[in-house]
Amino acid sequence: MKINLILLILTSILFVGCQQIPESQDPNIILIMCDDLGWGDTGFNGNEIIQTPNLDFLAGKGITFNRFYSASAVCSPTRGSCLTGRNPYRYGIPTANAGHMKIEEITLPELLKERGYSTGHFGKWHLGTLTTKVKDANRGKPGDSTNYSIPTMHGYDSYFVTESKIPTYDPMWKPKMFDTDKGEGLRYGWKAVQNKNDAEKYGTHYWKGVENAETTNMEGDNSKVVMDRVIPFIENSADNSNPFFSVIWFQTPHLPVVANEKMMAEYSKYSHQEQIYFATISGMDEQVGRLWEKLEELGQAENTMIWFCSDNGPERDTPGSSGPFRERKRSLYEGGVRVPAFCVWPNKIEADQKTDFPAFTSDYLPTITEILNLDYPVERPIDGVSLSKLLNGESVNREKPMGFQYGGKMSWVTQEFKLISTDKGETFELYNLIDDPSEKENIIEEKQELAKRMKKELLNWIESCKKSANGADYL
Repeated sequence: MKINLILLILTSILFVGCQQIPESQDPNIILIMCDDLGWGDTGFNGNEIIQTPNLDFLAGKGITFNRFYSASAVCSPTRGSCLTGRNPYRYGIPTANAGHMKIEEITLPELLKERGYSTGHFGKWHLGTLTTKVKDANRGKPGDSTNYSIPTMHGYDSYFVTESKIPTYDPMWKPKMFDTDKGEGLRYGWKAVQNKNDAEKYGTHYWKGVENAETTNMEGDNSKVVMDRVIPFIENSADNSNPFFSVIWFQTPHLPVVANEKMMAEYSKYSHQEQIYFATISGMDEQVGRLWEKLEELGQAENTMIWFCSDNGPERDTPGSSGPFRERKRSLYEGGVRVPAFCVWPNKIEADQKTDFPAFTSDYLPTITEILNLDYPVERPIDGVSLSKLLNGESVNREKPMGFQYGGKMSWVTQEFKLISTDKGETFELYNLIDDPSEKENIIEEKQELAKRMKKELLNWIESCKKSANGADYL
């Protein structure tokens, strides 16, 4: 009798656990992206100065990508690739503050919303303007709908977003005067203003609906301001037993970087500019930890797939680090596009993995659609590939090269090699990224046949992108 009672209790416990997260339940999906965070700016990639304990913890719970790339060397183009699986030159966003996400594009939130997901976008948008009524950020202005493209036009149920960059602390404000002796300024950033009488409006807004700007809870570290909106969205989805798709695009550490004295104290032995820069990254990391704690509290952590990366390499003239890699933001050399990245999904992905498989942000859509067995509804070029086998622990090579374009420059990256032109296709260089990840030795003279074949593939791909840009995919 006692044995039967014990078995009944154990069966009940297992049943309750299964009820909480059924094996067949679709995973929650979170895409986290930082803004201008360099490959070498996190602890899990070896940084011993900037404290990122929560990112390091999550990276250790899943798979860390040593060779993960942003689809472009600047912000907006990469962001579009995350949602579409396509190269930015296909959908008309070749650089920052140019073009907008077209309504004809098929996006992850659209596909997941049809699946029954709650969909929300938080933080930076940078895929179009958010108002036609007021002056806002880089491009928003009264009467101009040329690039008006808000998240709800692309599959999102809700959003809390800025058009582009903002200060990383007290995001709606800037000082009336800067301490230029310490390197402060409108471009770089400043120590947070303590008295609002010493501040004035920065010139941008957080939008949460059509012509609806948020006005409350807008002070302090911007990463917290963002997470204060993410958490209620997740709680509401859990209360309604809906899987959720949450895109969290922190503006950190894009300039202007701003932090308060308490945040800076951790880095007191460094220069004033370094203190601010490092502190804002640690502030973002703290909010990632807060997110994970909430997922655990709600019983959602084990069945949540989290992707983390940056939108490009570190900005020039900042303490940001591209690690051992060449160049920085706006360059197609490794330091401009190789970014810190990991994926964690405790229910499915084995912990403590590292991979040298070359992947990039265009892989998100094909990976997620394959995992969920979703049909992509039309025939059009997709530049990414599914990483599902890699996430399952299988040994795979990248069969489909990754193409990059920026500012008239181009590159073609395979499992082993990189062909790159820095002068609009007139002169090419070839690097073995396995043996020479820092791109110090141009081997194009030694491997002319390989370079010729890769150049042909690259130019054919560029022609395909041009056809897409001219509307061929929307017919």
